[in-house]
Amino acid sequence: MPMPAVAAQTPALARENTVYRKVVRRIVPFLILCYVASYLDRVNVGFAKLQMSDDLGFSEAAYGLGAGLFFIGYFILEVPSNLMLQRVGARTWIARIMISWGLVSAAFMFVTNEVTFYVLRFLLGAAEAGFYPGVILYCTYWFPSHRRARVIAMFMSAIPVAGIFGNPLSGWIMDSFQGVNGWQGWQWMFLLEAVPALLVGVVTLFYLDDGVRDAKWLTDEEKAVVERAVADDSAHRTVHGRVLDAFREPRVWLMCLIYFCFVMGQYALTFWMPTFVESTGIDGNLAIGVLSAVPFLAALVAMNLFGRSADKRRERRWHLVVPSLMGAVGFSLSAVWNGSTALSLTALSVAAAGVLTCAPLFWSLPTAFLGGTAAAAGLAIINSVGNLAGFVSPYMIGALKDATGSASIPMYVLALTLVVGAAAVLTTKKQVVNR
Repeated sequence: MPMPAVAAQTPALARENTVYRKVVRRIVPFLILCYVASYLDRVNVGFAKLQMSDDLGFSEAAYGLGAGLFFIGYFILEVPSNLMLQRVGARTWIARIMISWGLVSAAFMFVTNEVTFYVLRFLLGAAEAGFYPGVILYCTYWFPSHRRARVIAMFMSAIPVAGIFGNPLSGWIMDSFQGVNGWQGWQWMFLLEAVPALLVGVVTLFYLDDGVRDAKWLTDEEKAVVERAVADDSAHRTVHGRVLDAFREPRVWLMCLIYFCFVMGQYALTFWMPTFVESTGIDGNLAIGVLSAVPFLAALVAMNLFGRSADKRRERRWHLVVPSLMGAVGFSLSAVWNGSTALSLTALSVAAAGVLTCAPLFWSLPTAFLGGTAAAAGLAIINSVGNLAGFVSPYMIGALKDATGSASIPMYVLALTLVVGAAAVLTTKKQVVNR
């Protein structure tokens, strides 16, 4: 429900809003920059596929398996990594994550066969494990529930931003650097796109604060405002004192199911978008990159509009159901219209706007009821189990394409998965999550 008009006039709320504008300006743009670097290194393999698969003789299923193996390493180390972040602090641990994944990402230029491809994808997932749920946990240190959906939507704008700028950049690098120093374009792409992660990882050590108390850019009065807002919000959560309590919470496993369904669609887009566009008859890596950016531009607009609306109305369930069904419709139409570039891009734009909107809004559900020591473990469990869809989705698409020769069947499977996710969201209790 919208906040009462009277509450919007109180001096205390006006002061809190002023302080939070300062907090957002300081923290969120930097976290977006970190995630852009992360996502670029995670999914640029989708562009590398356009050359690498032919150069190294990879089948569609082999590429899909390698793309998905990232999430096995991610799954295994996700919970330990998030617990380490809570122990050693966000600044040190996020910097460690970024520097290690940058080094592994650069090593992809040395891939020569399927085995090295598989090993490096697994290691990249292991290196990056804990980054995303760590940032979600970090946001709970600063933002109460009624501010968090908008903030997480802003943070996750990095996904479409990485697509908007990263796709044309990847295509340009592959075309422009082809043959330079005897290397293929895809080898140069992996090397050059690893540099931002390394640089930003070093900057993190000097820029990020572990928590409110460490923020020298806030006055003591401003710190008190933030701490009071977070403390008042935490009073509504179920506080778990032990890590094992997160594993015993049934709602955590419901969240895993919901997130799994949404991630299925998310990584279908990010790993296969260049291939989807190429299949409509487009030639040239730069042209594919530019057109592949269009659906991510639609997603950037949608996810921020939905995020603002969800916080303004303090309504979470239908703000997830609607974009999930948009994604299902978009994938279904892309299967029907796959012979036309214009219509296919329109359908993929609807799919991207829906699917990528689901991810940031989803996190307002578990953070509404998880608290205490087990919050770090609970968020990591949800993210790691949900991200197993990142393994299933690209491999499923490649295997079905190889087995059936059809690009449409995987799209219908993705659409059905999103419908299941929407139905699962409606099983949550609105009085728990609508805050």
